[in-house]
Amino acid sequence: MENTSFGFLSELTLDPFIIPPGGKYLIFFLGVTVYFFAIFCNLTLLLLIVLKENLHKPVYFILLSLPLNDLVGITAMLPKVLLDIITETNKVYYPLCVLQAFLLHMYGGGILFILAAMSFDRYVAICMPLRYNSVMTPKFVISVIALVWGLDFVLIASLFSLQTRLPRCKSVIMNVFCDNPSLLKLTCANTMVNNVIGLFNTAVMQTLSVSVQAFSYVKIIIACVATRGYHAKTKAVNTCVAQLLILIIFEIAGTFTILSHRFKNVSVDLQKIMGMLIFLLPPLLNPIVYGLYTREVRHTLLRVLKNSGSI
Repeated sequence: MENTSFGFLSELTLDPFIIPPGGKYLIFFLGVTVYFFAIFCNLTLLLLIVLKENLHKPVYFILLSLPLNDLVGITAMLPKVLLDIITETNKVYYPLCVLQAFLLHMYGGGILFILAAMSFDRYVAICMPLRYNSVMTPKFVISVIALVWGLDFVLIASLFSLQTRLPRCKSVIMNVFCDNPSLLKLTCANTMVNNVIGLFNTAVMQTLSVSVQAFSYVKIIIACVATRGYHAKTKAVNTCVAQLLILIIFEIAGTFTILSHRFKNVSVDLQKIMGMLIFLLPPLLNPIVYGLYTREVRHTLLRVLKNSGSI
């Protein structure tokens, strides 16, 4: 096995969950329920922003990227995992494995950049309210959204382009889904360059995102303290609560994912479940959090439901 070279279209084997007899149907049903609930919530938020004119504002045009990104993340991961559980196949062709890994890494970077863009919008809205319309013009908003997706794509594409230079001598992915670390373990060649570029790209994403958000929220806090009116302070804080909660959810899920691979006494199946959290929790909770803590989105949804009920 160690000296065998595998072609581009070769088949890989995923390391499956150890499921008790008869348990796969319950797990499959729960997984399908989670998936369609996440799809419903994110599509609802997405359609509200697209169809309702009162939400056609810079902050919501930037927010539009969040449910789109969540849909990519959970769809790239969960259906394949559930299919493998119910069919007990656990096979994937190498190109599809690379595609899944690429989309999952795009999703992770996307959340960080989207939240940074949203925090900057709130900074301009709260700290420079009189200049908001002149700064957050349609052209500028389009440029910000293009920068978010473009920078994310370039960083992830540069990472995965390095995979092409490495020969593969293994065919078992030691996870229930494909990601860059799992793909690197298929090679017997030196992966130092890949590891360094991976760490560098991760550092760039985290540094850019956290720096923009830290700057924005510190400025917002200072503005709130300087503002005398209680209503103005409350409104300013409420606009940021949802974004901060989304960031916290993502970072907690990411921390559990990283820690699961650092502690050797954690069971293999628990490691796999914890590794899936980052692709499950944000898509499930982001639209709910934003719907609950953003007054305009919440009232728009309630108005739609009320009008639908009166028909």
